[in-house]
Amino acid sequence: MSEMTKPSFYSLYAQGFVRVAACTPVVISADPSANARAIVHLAQQAAAKGAVVAVFPELCVTGYAIDDLLLQDVVLDAAQAALAEIAEATKHLTPVLFVGAPLRKDDRLYNCAVAIHAGKILGVTPKSFLPNYREFYEKRWFAPGVGTDGGLIAVAAATVPFGPDLIFAASDLPDLAIHAEICEDLWSPAPPSQAGALAGATLLLNLSASNIVIGKARLRATLCAAQSGRLSAAYVYCAAGAGESTTDLAWDGQASMFELGETVCEGERFSLQPGLLVADLDLERIRLERLRNGTFHDAAVACGEPARRFRHIPFIAAPPMGDLGLMRNVARFPFVPADPARLDQDCFEAYNIQVSGLVRRLQATGVSRLVIGVSGGLDSAHALIVAARAFDLIGLPRANILGFTLPGFATGKASKSLAWRLMMALEITGEEIDIKPAARRMLADLGHPFANGEPVYDLTFENVQAGLRSDYLFRAAGQRGALVLGTGDLSENALGWQTYGVGDQMSHYNPNGGVPKTLIQHLICWTSVRGGFAPAVNKVLQTIVAAQISPELVPADAAGVSQSTEAVVGPYALQDFNLYYIHRYGLRPSKVAFLAYHAWGDAAAGSWPEAIPVYGRLAYDLKTIRHWLEVFLVRFFQTSQYKRSAMPNGPKVSGGGALSPRGDWRAPSDVTAAAWLAELKVGMGDAAD
Repeated sequence: MSEMTKPSFYSLYAQGFVRVAACTPVVISADPSANARAIVHLAQQAAAKGAVVAVFPELCVTGYAIDDLLLQDVVLDAAQAALAEIAEATKHLTPVLFVGAPLRKDDRLYNCAVAIHAGKILGVTPKSFLPNYREFYEKRWFAPGVGTDGGLIAVAAATVPFGPDLIFAASDLPDLAIHAEICEDLWSPAPPSQAGALAGATLLLNLSASNIVIGKARLRATLCAAQSGRLSAAYVYCAAGAGESTTDLAWDGQASMFELGETVCEGERFSLQPGLLVADLDLERIRLERLRNGTFHDAAVACGEPARRFRHIPFIAAPPMGDLGLMRNVARFPFVPADPARLDQDCFEAYNIQVSGLVRRLQATGVSRLVIGVSGGLDSAHALIVAARAFDLIGLPRANILGFTLPGFATGKASKSLAWRLMMALEITGEEIDIKPAARRMLADLGHPFANGEPVYDLTFENVQAGLRSDYLFRAAGQRGALVLGTGDLSENALGWQTYGVGDQMSHYNPNGGVPKTLIQHLICWTSVRGGFAPAVNKVLQTIVAAQISPELVPADAAGVSQSTEAVVGPYALQDFNLYYIHRYGLRPSKVAFLAYHAWGDAAAGSWPEAIPVYGRLAYDLKTIRHWLEVFLVRFFQTSQYKRSAMPNGPKVSGGGALSPRGDWRAPSDVTAAAWLAELKVGMGDAAD
């Protein structure tokens, strides 16, 4: 399909991304003409990959480590000529280039980032802070850019804006606003990028020639990631590499990109070849994050509203709008890191957040008993081990945890067996109440067909059982001076997969309410290894994780197929993905589908959390993604908010958000999902047909 006819759904630019290239040429010291050719060659490669921005290292036109040669007119004149050559040679290329060059102005020399696009010099940003300590002597050659706001400079036969107050804004990509700073600027206590971001820049560039010493690459990455996080921005770092003089220093050519505090990609270091690191940065998400973060705009006011003094230099990006793929990793499980070390840390924190929340509630109420329904499924198992750990910490006997298994019409032998095995292994007090007689009486009182022997398994049939279970738990708690511990998780809260009122929606305290289903599975796995429980407990937990997720409210069909939650509400892997991006960032549904397509379209691509077995590593086509996203939109926005408005107390656990009306999510209960469904239909077009 041609670029002109390809649905815009597949275009990364239509989805709010921009493709950026960090280019590291092999420089030849003090040879601007040769360096110009190397820069043009990399710019052509960046253009071929569909990039609209290409950033190069500091002083790459001349080489950084040429010392007093920077004060030779021969070199400076050649640098001017090289910039003209670069502009001419790249006038038909898409990317706006940011290249480093020394430029003269008013009998002073400045270390500059030069913006070039469509054959023209757009503007020049001088380096604000010049290092003059240890191995650095930049004040010997350069003047600082501080105080040059509002200036002009003559370069390549043109007079263009000059100063640290420049933002280069694409008129046809409204979220693309670029600010450049140079090396030491980032290391200063007041980086110019701070003012640039507060003035509206979303993409921050650093042209660097930072020499390498042991441990410095890690510190650079820390600074860049922190800057992108603090400023709710994308930050691209590009350092000098091969070819720079090694008379006294060495260079590693570090290139890396960051977004909202997270590393997007890192290039190869210490390569002897030219480097080209290309990735797609989500500037739409950055704009939405700033919209949600009032502190960002308060800081702009406190800093004198930099937008009033910054100059915006317009350009037309004219990006290629066809299907270029997506050059970034999109995690399949945004709540579950694929990196084992990070997952281990996340599980440690999540588990202890839940435990500490429950400990405080027990201490505050003075209650020394808990009542919990134990089904043999994921959620109740995890809530139970949280309770056991909390009781251990405050010195209460586990026998004060009163676990009830409440078998109904569809309770399986396997799940009930797991419930009992777990309760016995944890040495809590276990009891069983068969709810079938009470359920039959209630169904008969309601005149339900099931009471007359008809196989009618409707919502009333299910809710009678769910309600009775909760009713027994609350009555038992009242009888025995206990709190009812909730077990429902964040995913169920999002989808409304719970019975309202006297049902599993309600409890006295719910430690699971802020934990998504996909993370609970890993938490149980983690706890079975790191939780300090007996081997018998760990063995049961591992069996529970492997079982199918089912509410066990409807009997198996004639073929023996049991009720499956995911057959009704969708795969939790997809629904947690939808929840993360729609709730946490407010992304358009069509963009969420685009991300899911790139995350889930190919099971062999990308990385998986280690705990997911090979047979569980599934792929979903776009039609399936769209179907379950539609289900999510209706259930999340239209049918379930009234349940969340009355949800019990419980701690926020994930940075991906919580749904408490007292915390992360406040919404009316009487809205329709029509607007979101309409956007999905229009945004996807015929992409999933």
